[in-house]
Amino acid sequence: MSSEPKSVVEAVEVSKKYKRGKISIPAVNGIDLTIGKGEIVGITGPSGSGKSTLLNLIGGLDRPSNGKVLVDGVNLDDLSDAELSNYRLKKIGFVFQFYNLISTLTALENVELPMSLANVPNEEQRKRALELMSTVGLGMRADHMPDELSGGEQQRVAVARALANNPSVILGDEPTGDLDSKSAKALMELIKSLQKERKTTFVLVTHDPLVVGQCHRAYSVRDGKIAHELSGKELGKIMAESQFY
Repeated sequence: MSSEPKSVVEAVEVSKKYKRGKISIPAVNGIDLTIGKGEIVGITGPSGSGKSTLLNLIGGLDRPSNGKVLVDGVNLDDLSDAELSNYRLKKIGFVFQFYNLISTLTALENVELPMSLANVPNEEQRKRALELMSTVGLGMRADHMPDELSGGEQQRVAVARALANNPSVILGDEPTGDLDSKSAKALMELIKSLQKERKTTFVLVTHDPLVVGQCHRAYSVRDGKIAHELSGKELGKIMAESQFY
């Protein structure tokens, strides 16, 4: 009988270098990281510190130069390009700063799209998409176009789309970066409710103290390395001092 992996995400001595002419530039430099099921983990740090590169490695958008990234016990570097594409479709949900909704599709159709790409039957697509729109509090807005929705509503649709194929982990790259404080707070409340009710795992790259303060754990990344893991006390202080509270 096979046992489930102890972690959803595991990075082991992961490094990523990019070539700029003859110069090799380290973006991520020997990171170790383990994320369990149902955790909300924050990644913070200055621009150029390697946060987004780390997210791309977990998401299978890039391959490490050294080390390995495992998701649900599978080493991503063992996957072919076609397998990696399927992994991104079925195992990972992405939420971006600027929503990345398709402007010519309704909110509901945007949520259905990942399921269509995964060859989910049409009837099941529609049923699941309507359920997800209700889950994110937008059941009555399903037929609206993206430009008829507020920024906060568009990001909720993006979260519903990220959940469409029941991924192992949702990766957020500055998910509150384009939202006002009220919408940012509402988004984090949604993320916390999804974590609690669905045991959804989130990894969130952010500069936002509101987001950092709501995470179970958070890491400060500098020069491609984890410089510091924020303690519970530090997270509590960040949340208490946030201008949104």
